[in-house]
Amino acid sequence: MAELIKLTTCIDAPVKIVFDLSRSIDLHKLSTQHTDEEAVDGVTAGLIRMGETVTWKAKHLFRYRFFTSKITGYESPVYFRDEMQEGDFKRFSHEHFFEEHAQGKTLMTDKVLLEAPYGISGRIALKLFLKNYIKKLLVKRNLLIKEYAETGKWKSIISTHEQQ
Repeated sequence: MAELIKLTTCIDAPVKIVFDLSRSIDLHKLSTQHTDEEAVDGVTAGLIRMGETVTWKAKHLFRYRFFTSKITGYESPVYFRDEMQEGDFKRFSHEHFFEEHAQGKTLMTDKVLLEAPYGISGRIALKLFLKNYIKKLLVKRNLLIKEYAETGKWKSIISTHEQQ
């Protein structure tokens, strides 16, 4: 059975900047430094786009794991979806929504649908700790996106020639 994680973050920055930071491989690396995460195949730097993949190597739950994700939906600057192609989950789909609000603010919403492998033991692990573990990673990432977008640090991540 799949579990849903939904997070909403209000960011005081234009939607295009928030959208681009959310698909930045470089910002993702910064948000996961504590897991020794690195992009090892596919798009390994810059901004990921429709149809592109990235393979991550990271230390989660006491061992190194690989996770390949592909951008399977894309409408700049309001939406994109990445889906696991290979990895430890039975299913992992992450939808990113961006909505312009008053005074140049952006409402960013993440919807992650995840399903653990290994039958009943996987479902128990998902309920007991995996869902919360993934949620904490997303919250950390979103706080970094917010910090970079609101302070102008985004300029060190996104070059103007990358934006599309």
